[in-house]
Amino acid sequence: MSHRLKASHLIAGLIVVVVGYTSSVAVIFQAIAALEATQAQAASWMLALGLGMGVTTLILSLATRMPVLTAWSTPGAALLATGIEGVSLPEAIGAFLLSGALVTLTGLSGWFERLANLIPHHLASALLAGVLFAFGLAAFEALGTDTVLVAGMGASFLAGRLLLPRYAVPLALITGIAIAALTGQFNTTATLDLSITQPFFVTPAFNWTVLLGLGVPLYVVTMSSQNIPGVMTLRGAGYRPPVSLAMTVTGLASLLLAPFGGFAFNLAAITAAISAGPEADDDPRSRYLASVMAGVFYSLVGLGGAAVIGLFLIAPPALVAAIAGLALLGTIGNSLAGALQSPKGREAALITFMIALSGISFFGIGAPFWALIIGYGVDALLTRRPT
Repeated sequence: MSHRLKASHLIAGLIVVVVGYTSSVAVIFQAIAALEATQAQAASWMLALGLGMGVTTLILSLATRMPVLTAWSTPGAALLATGIEGVSLPEAIGAFLLSGALVTLTGLSGWFERLANLIPHHLASALLAGVLFAFGLAAFEALGTDTVLVAGMGASFLAGRLLLPRYAVPLALITGIAIAALTGQFNTTATLDLSITQPFFVTPAFNWTVLLGLGVPLYVVTMSSQNIPGVMTLRGAGYRPPVSLAMTVTGLASLLLAPFGGFAFNLAAITAAISAGPEADDDPRSRYLASVMAGVFYSLVGLGGAAVIGLFLIAPPALVAAIAGLALLGTIGNSLAGALQSPKGREAALITFMIALSGISFFGIGAPFWALIIGYGVDALLTRRPT
């Protein structure tokens, strides 16, 4: 069945890319700096990451007709930025290849998909709400730092919800850009290199201590902190994603692009909620077109990797925070409703939500993993108690 491309798909895809880059691109730059990469190598990283996300998103979305988005591993980038003292760039590339191979084997084996199918819907919804809640909160925190800009965007969003519900988020984005331009908030001193970025191949080196100390942790944090929330995001939106296929595709992309800087790819969670939500399309069957557009935009941005730094230095932070929060309001509300709908699982869902929101970390593994583990244990305990 064919579906028609709409303006809401284009806008949702654009917002996905804006949020995806601005929310964590600084961490990528820190990782690049920690590895002492040259300017050409740094640009190659942005090229590989953009094309990797774009192509894998296009493959998975078109093959499944679901809004399946991929992303770089933000926790993986944080691991690189803080845990690679004394590691050379070629040794890090070798660790990237090991992590990509492990993700590929995970997809081919199918065990991760069987595990994901055991997660109850109310826990999936609670996890998604906890992961996204901070982004919704950031929009209102920005109201205190840039009242005129954020208040104007909020008023435009409410007007859109009343008059043109499907285009409420685009109207808020246009309003924000207009206010920022009129008040001179765009940084006009930044220079942009608009040439097409060239790939830079780095020959990997395999050091067993780096493979164990960096490659295996990169795999673990990517699976626990990114792929699990990514699966739960789509399930919370009513989709049953082909988990094994997604693991295989993202793992192979990591293997192919690691020598150029594509250190790790995985299912997206936060940005996936944008393309999988009602703001992208009222019809869940055609929301995949929003992720298709995101794949196209990711690829185009990747080709201009050298200009990425300049682009995201131009936009005021309050604009980015506000549009991300407004775009996710509907998904956060639906997730909370799904999490708390069943009285029997409400306590476990609340615990899952609050742990995911807390940002705690143990053994280098982030809050989403522990929220799911603890929430599942509490749910199993309480749902078996006598009534």
